[in-house]
Amino acid sequence: MFRKFDENENISSTNQIKSSVQRQIRAAVIEQMPEIESYLQEIWPKKENAKIIKCHDHIEILTVGNQTLFFKQRDSPWYPTLRLLHKYPFILPRQQVDRGAIKFVLSGANIMCPGLTSPGAKLNNDIGNNSVVAVHAEGKQTALAIGLMKLSPEDILKVNKGIGIETIHYLNDGLWHLKVSR
Repeated sequence: MFRKFDENENISSTNQIKSSVQRQIRAAVIEQMPEIESYLQEIWPKKENAKIIKCHDHIEILTVGNQTLFFKQRDSPWYPTLRLLHKYPFILPRQQVDRGAIKFVLSGANIMCPGLTSPGAKLNNDIGNNSVVAVHAEGKQTALAIGLMKLSPEDILKVNKGIGIETIHYLNDGLWHLKVSR
């Protein structure tokens, strides 16, 4: 989604959002990530003005102050940015890939099933299909990507072929380098 993202070319407009829309977004974020509820006031104060950056391909990025917090494409769920996920690592369920997958994930590749079932990987079985997950790597502390589960953990173990997690946002992509001015 953000592999070739360039803020000079891809951003269409930036608009301040009404408080009613902010409430709707807050409710959607809490519904998707219940663990964030007690920290949401700290992350996104109610008195702080929020802006939506509209980009090509129907991507919307939510910013508060000079921080990018969440993004979505069309009717997809709201995803936290990696910077937010690094501050609050518990807000998304965790999947771990083996060391061999690191360079591919950092170049924007989707995570294949064998990368989730090999000896260095840890597959979290409590996550369902189409869930937003934090992708961690064997031996690393912070998440290297945010993805969307394409198969359930049972199917990944059973089939062990094809795409297991679609990579949405990863370290050093266009969103990671996005500079937000007030």
